[in-house]
Formats: sequence, structure tokens, C-alpha cells
Amino acid sequence: MDNTDIILLQLLLANSRLSYGKLAEKLGLSVNSVHKRIQSLIETGVIHKFTAKLGPLAANFFSVFISGTSQLSSFQDLPDKLNNHGSIYWLAIGGGKYLYIGAYLRRIDELEPLVRYIKTEAGMPEPTVGIMSSPASLFPTDPKPKDLALYDLDYKIIGSLKDNSRKPVSDVADELGVSAKTVRRRLSRMIKNFLIELSLEWYPDASNDIITLFDVSLKPDADLSKANRISQKYSPNMLFSWSFMNIPGVVTCAVWTNTMKELQSIRENLEKEVGVLSAVPNILYVGYIFKTWRDQMPEKQ
Repeated sequence: MDNTDIILLQLLLANSRLSYGKLAEKLGLSVNSVHKRIQSLIETGVIHKFTAKLGPLAANFFSVFISGTSQLSSFQDLPDKLNNHGSIYWLAIGGGKYLYIGAYLRRIDELEPLVRYIKTEAGMPEPTVGIMSSPASLFPTDPKPKDLALYDLDYKIIGSLKDNSRKPVSDVADELGVSAKTVRRRLSRMIKNFLIELSLEWYPDASNDIITLFDVSLKPDADLSKANRISQKYSPNMLFSWSFMNIPGVVTCAVWTNTMKELQSIRENLEKEVGVLSAVPNILYVGYIFKTWRDQMPEKQ
């Protein structure tokens, strides 16, 4: 992959229904070039599928990020065990048997049983548990109750798009027996009010690139907004960054590079940043994505 592929993936992660025309405009490429890049990413297994699920203001969840060294002798059965849990959506395996696990929880009282499960099944006796902000806190204004209402047809639209969020509106309309105008109007409302999440499942380890998670520790007097500025400065190499309500001064960053030399340069530059105490990298070798209760909600309506 190159820088353009990475930016394309980030755009699709944020909204997988962006048209080829809009993607081409943002990337400064032709529509045909964007189409070829997406097809190549699909054929190489980097993009597994385009997804739709209940959005952050509809599913009403919070995310946790659990990491630590595993004592398991083999990880052969671990993906199946974590997949069976129902709340765990992601597993990444790094060097030194270090694991990263993400989960969606509906209530805080689900946290302790989840941690116990991971301690046992992942052989992780001393996990680090990071709690991310609730979805509602991410938006500048308080939504009105009517803006958060979802109706039977809305759930059916999400269900129709769940495994192919780039499906044409006309196909969704034919499938549900309504007009394309109705589907388009309801879909636009859900996107505007964060009631639907249009994204993709992607496996960067399917390419020959290097994906690394950095645990960045900030100095006690560092401005916490520094993390956002770092993400922007190192874009597109820095794919994501996570901060945690219960672990102030620590930011976990996912970084993409083509070479080890490039990775080393980013590590050195990160540690030179004002306010950064340390930046500890861990290269990821394989990742897994699991279905959770969020994926099942539209089917239960």
C-alpha cells in the first residue's frame, strides 16, 4: 500500500458509502483510478467487506481497550474463544505475546466479567484496561429525543446494508418494497444524527506493510490536546489514536509504515515531541475482527 491507499481506507472507514466521485475529488485522482485501487484492496484481502451497523448514538455503548502479555503457549484457539464472547470486536497479536483486545459494552457492570473472561481465556493475568469516552460525549450538542428515534424501516435499511454498505439505494428499495426516495431520505437522516455507522472491515496485515501500536506516555504537565496535534502531524502514517478516561496521560496510536527504517524514524520523532515522555512500539503480526451484539441488533427488530 502507499499513502494514497491509506488515505482512501481512512475515508472509507469514516463513511464507506462515499461515492467514487467524492473519493476521487478528495484524493485528486480519476474515478477510474479510485475504482481500481478499491478493487485491488479487496482482491488482496485488505478490505474484507463494507459494513453498516447501529451508530454510536443508537447503540448506546462504550468501548474498552484491554492489553497485556499473554501466558498462553499457543493462540490457535484464542480467536474462536473471544469471538464467542459477544462483546469483543477486535483482537490483535503483537510481539512478545502481547495482545490488544477491543470490546463494546452496554453497561459499566459488564466490565468486570469481561476482564475476568479475558484473564482466563487469553491467559492475561495483569491486563491494562482503558475505558474510552461514551459516544454521547463525542458530539458538541445534546441531541433531541426525536432525532434519536429509529423506526422499523430504519432497522431494515441497516440490516440490508450490514454486509455491503455500498449497495445502491435502488437495490435496498427493491429489497424492502419502498421507494428509493424513502430509503435515501431515511439514510441521510441516520447519517446526520450518527444513528448508523458506515465503515469497513479491513486487515492491514494482509499486505506487506508494517502496522505498529505505540503506547505514548505524556509528561504530567503536557496539554492533553497534544495527542490530536500529533495525529494530524503524522498523518497519514498515524491511522488512529485512543485516549482513555481512566488512564490520563497515555495515548495508544496505530501507525502504518512501509519499512522498518520509516518506523524507526517515526519512533525517534515521537519521542522528541514536546510533552512526550516515551513512545513504546509493538509491531502487530495478525488481527481478527469479530461480530458482536451491535451487529445483531438490526436483526432482532
